[in-house]
Amino acid sequence: MDIGKKIKTLRQIKNLTQGELGERTDLSKGYISQIENQYASPSMETFLNILDVLGTTASDFFKEPEEPKVLYKKASQVTYDEYEKGYILHWPVSQSNEFEMEPLIITLNGNTSYKNFEPSNSDTFIYCLAGEVTLILGDNVFHAEMGDALYFKAKQEHKLINPTPNETRVMIVATASYL
Repeated sequence: MDIGKKIKTLRQIKNLTQGELGERTDLSKGYISQIENQYASPSMETFLNILDVLGTTASDFFKEPEEPKVLYKKASQVTYDEYEKGYILHWPVSQSNEFEMEPLIITLNGNTSYKNFEPSNSDTFIYCLAGEVTLILGDNVFHAEMGDALYFKAKQEHKLINPTPNETRVMIVATASYL
């Protein structure tokens, strides 16, 4: 780990110049530069003082950042079988409610619906994977068939309905955790 480089990065994130960091730690601008360029090693007390000014702790400073997960294998996905209620919910990314987007695949039995969604500031994308689906968005009704997509701001109450006797599958991707 390049400690000097990491100190420099934290300083820049805080929008501090070397001189400003030096003033706040009672060190010279030149000494801060030497630390950042690996020409000097601060004492433990000085190092901890620098970290305090930069708003971090030694444990956070030395913690290696986790690589973001990219691949979500089928075995890690979550399915809730609510078939007796008329639907099956499948989350391809099980912890997606912690992210900015939340994908969900819904399988609707024939002639059933999936809950009323309350208005939100979410962008919502729905893709009809199989069958047909009707979206009631406020006072408007939109009917989509396999291959059709719906995209809307969820500022009105809305509901998904399978108006046919056949099973329907849709993928929903929303920017808020309200599914």
